[in-house]
Amino acid sequence: MGIQDFIALRREFHQNPELAFSETETGNRIAALLEGWGFSVTRMGGTGVVASLGNGPRAIAIRADIDALPITEATGLSFASRVPGVMHACGHDGHSAILLAAAYDLSRRPPPGRVVLIFQPAEEIGAGSLKLIQEGLFDRFPVDAVFGLHNWPGMPAGQFGFVEGPAMAAVDKVAARIVGRGGHGAEPHLANDPVVAAAQAISALQSIVSRNVDPLEMAVVTVGSIHGGEVHNVIPGAVDLSLSLRSYSPGVREVLAERVPAILHSVAHAFGAVAEVDYRRGIPSVVNSVAETRLVRQVAVDTLGADAVIEGFRPRTASEDFAHYLDHRPGSFIFVGNGDSAPLHSPEYRFDDGAIGPAAQLWVALAHRFTDPEAQAQNR
Repeated sequence: MGIQDFIALRREFHQNPELAFSETETGNRIAALLEGWGFSVTRMGGTGVVASLGNGPRAIAIRADIDALPITEATGLSFASRVPGVMHACGHDGHSAILLAAAYDLSRRPPPGRVVLIFQPAEEIGAGSLKLIQEGLFDRFPVDAVFGLHNWPGMPAGQFGFVEGPAMAAVDKVAARIVGRGGHGAEPHLANDPVVAAAQAISALQSIVSRNVDPLEMAVVTVGSIHGGEVHNVIPGAVDLSLSLRSYSPGVREVLAERVPAILHSVAHAFGAVAEVDYRRGIPSVVNSVAETRLVRQVAVDTLGADAVIEGFRPRTASEDFAHYLDHRPGSFIFVGNGDSAPLHSPEYRFDDGAIGPAAQLWVALAHRFTDPEAQAQNR
């Protein structure tokens, strides 16, 4: 099989997207290919696929995500999604094709050690990696490190970005209700207006980043939705807010966890209302280990040339459930350029097939370098 075959396979996945934990046909297709290439294949996480090849004292895991999003495609591509309301708008079809291309090469030229390939379901809802770990992924498939990648629009196609330490943000969610007392819009003094309380709370929440977080750290407090009332002349009894909170460091994450509910409760109380706060912990920050990040970066330089590496690449404020793997094993999550594409999660997003070849080459070279005891001895 050549690169054109894997481009065709990527487009096949694109035409037939499946949502989180429903990736049945995608998983079956991936498993059949891997079994045909001589991998030992195990189904995990319901629809996920874990494949292993080779033996040796060192083992590497490489992960690709396989699920799509509930988005109606608007690209006009000849191979656009055939499934109404479902689209590969984040490039997981491309990530899968990259890892399959690497798998095919590894099957023909096995590494000196063991390679474990993880085709993970349900990344988009932040649940797939935890499910695999809870099912004993690293007990059943012991590895020394784990690696993954994500395409990134706006970066040169096929070039790579590397980040040591925090690379993607932790994300937490808050659902809050400000409960007051409704009334007639002509008689506000007889009500406790939750709209005014909510407005003041939204303004006060923005002081957290500017006044409670170290200026050298990162935090984002976003009120993504506010809902209250139905008509212009009635004061509603309650207003609902939805918040997204992002951070890199555990310390900043705890500051947000303390300050956001405190402000909501205190501001509501000041206006004679009550705040009901549901604080939901989400995905932790993706924190790349230094040694593994430096190794994969050097492999990229040695394999693809120095021009393949984007200097000064900065962390992203999006989130990724790859973070859970890094809580259990050292490793690195890297970025591959997707060129001049619409943003991730856009109905007009397009994966750049030009990334498949270079990224697959990088995974193959990394698998050989990482599992070669002599190469690792030289690195030390």
